[in-house]
This record gives sequence, C-alpha cells and structure tokens, in this order.
Amino acid sequence: MSAIAWIAAGSLATWGWLLLGQGFFWRTDQRLPRREAPTDWPDVAVVVPARDEAEVLPVSLPSLLAQDYPGRAEIVLVDDGSTDGTGEVARALSGQRGGLPLRVVSPGEPEPGWTGKLWALRHGVAVARAAREPEYLLLTDADIAHDPDSLRELVAAARTQGLDLVSQMARLRVASGWERLVVPAFVYFFSQLYPFRWVNRPGARTAAAAGGCVLLRTEAAERAGVPDSIRQAVIDDVSLARAVQQTGGRIWLGLAERVDSVRPYPRLANLWRMVSRSAYAQLLHSPLLLAGTVAGLALVYLVPPVALCFGVFGNDAPAGWAGGMAWAVMTGTYLPMLRYYRQPLLLAPLLPFTALLYLLMTVDSAVQHYRGRGAAWKGRTYSRPETAPDR
Repeated sequence: MSAIAWIAAGSLATWGWLLLGQGFFWRTDQRLPRREAPTDWPDVAVVVPARDEAEVLPVSLPSLLAQDYPGRAEIVLVDDGSTDGTGEVARALSGQRGGLPLRVVSPGEPEPGWTGKLWALRHGVAVARAAREPEYLLLTDADIAHDPDSLRELVAAARTQGLDLVSQMARLRVASGWERLVVPAFVYFFSQLYPFRWVNRPGARTAAAAGGCVLLRTEAAERAGVPDSIRQAVIDDVSLARAVQQTGGRIWLGLAERVDSVRPYPRLANLWRMVSRSAYAQLLHSPLLLAGTVAGLALVYLVPPVALCFGVFGNDAPAGWAGGMAWAVMTGTYLPMLRYYRQPLLLAPLLPFTALLYLLMTVDSAVQHYRGRGAAWKGRTYSRPETAPDR
C-alpha cells in the first residue's frame, strides 16, 4: 500500500476507537438526571460576573429575575469594571421587572495573580454569603438566559442525586452561517475531549464543567477552596470541576434544555476570538502539546477527505476506501449534535473544514501568546501562570 493509504488506515482505526472507546462522546443524551422536588427548598445565591454586558443583559437578566423558585433566592450581579453602564442597566431591569431580589456590586480591579472572572466570582460569593449563608451557588454568565424553571430543576437534580456540582452546557446561539458551521462543532469537540459519560460516573477521573451554568454546593466550594485555589485559571470551568472532584465532590455535566446563550457571534472573527483566546491555555502553553494537537487534528479530520481524493483522482483504491470510511464514521458521529442544535444534517460532511478552522485558531492562539497578548478578553490579557495556584 502507498504511504497515504497507510495513514488513511490509521485515521480509520482512530475513528473506530473514538466511536466505541471514547465514552460515546458523540451521543447527546446526557441531560439533567432523574430528580424529585425536595420537601425543603434550600437557599440559593445566583452570582453573575459581568464586564461590559449592557448589550445582552436586557435579554438574559430578566430570565433570572423571573425564576419560579419555591425557596429563598437572590441575585448578585458583579459589575467587573464595566465602561458601558452594565450596572445601571441591571438596576433598571430589576426595577422594571421585579422578581428575585438583585444586588449590583463592584469588586474593583483584580489583584495580581487573579483572572478577572474569578476575581468577580470571589467578590460576588463573599457578598452573598455575608448576607445569608446559601446552601447552593448558581454561577452563571451574563449572556445566559434561563427558562423559568431552570433553577428549580437544577436544585432538584442536585438534591436527588447527591451532587456537589451540576453544570449544563448552554445551548449556544446558532443563527448566522458561520455560527451554524462552527458552534455545534465547538460542543462536539468539547465533549470529545471531556466525554460527559466519563465526567458523570461516580469515582470518575475526568472532570469538566461548562462555566455558563454551574450549580455548586457552598460546602463543596469551601472544601475545595474555590475560587481562590484556581484564581489563575483561564479555563476556569474545567479547573473548578477538577478542584471539586479532587476534594471528594460529586460532579455532573450535560447538555442544556432550559439554558441558552444569547451572545451573538455573527462573523468568523467573533468566533475566532472566542476559541483562540484560550486554546493554547488548554494545551498548558506547551509547544509539544501544540504539535501533537495539530498532528492529531490532521490525522483524524483532514486525512480522510484527502485520502478519498487520492482514491478517486489518483487511482489509489486502498487510500480511497480507508479515507471514505473514516469520513463516513466522522460524519455519522456529528449528526446527533446537529440534531440537538436543529441544524441541517447536510452540514455533517463539512466537519473536516470546520476542524481545519479550529486547527488554525489553535495555532493562532499560540502565536498570540508568544507575541505577549496571551488570553485577551475585554481589555485584559492573561499570561501563563508563573506558579501553580495554592491548594
């Protein structure tokens, strides 16, 4: 066989393993587990870090204010140095809508060694706990909208299953052409890296969460020392889940049915920044891991269509068969995610092109890091931590 045929055979073998041996990552059936209404609804504090979010708050914040929760709950919105009137917008919405009580607070600029979001969460949690010790904390981003029963269902699931952390991957907005091409693949790649079934197994070693919607038991947060113990983390949701798991907490992660992101990413440049700002941090700023990731993405996603072309146009039947079969398996594993996002299934064969975009975004993330721009987000840049956070 030719060299390309052998490489295509390796890609096909890899897809066979991914199909059956990677926690069935491609399935989309990990939703909130069985739950029953508790007899006594616990107190909950909803903490919302917000930096320059005046544009999305009129869509997202009313959904939190309107939560139909039988117990005591309050919202603490942390205005993290906004320059667009985020705090004023939040107060105005609370006055117009009513509902759950809302407090708007400001933490000041982050101390050295802290990322902005975790600094804001630290302040918001401290404010919430000073007023009345809640049993649970709902950590949710400012661009996340919740159905009226979202908080109630999250708490019921946590109580029924004895979970210390319950996280849902919010359904991201899919409206523009680039969003249709890139967004479902973002969740697909995330679940391939952190298979939800593996995360949700008791005693699991895989830990992950989705930062847009995390219900956290206050006692578990205190035991894990969060957010202080992960204060330098750029990918804070995975670090949070790992900290809770490593201190004996039970975690759960799944796809959302009542939680949606309202942030628009209308152009490729918006999506590019979303991915590239943290991709190299995910690889621990390691050139070796970067090289391995690029090689892996090329083998798994780019080789199949290239090999098929060799088979069709280069009269290399073994390469064509292996590449075509690998592409078919790849396409089949992507269909459930497209169904979840209610997108045309004809987008599935385009996954190699989307993977190429992600490969380029990852390389760009490394380039920006070495140019000193690091993980840039809303005027702040985070470089590689010099030392591991204290535990």
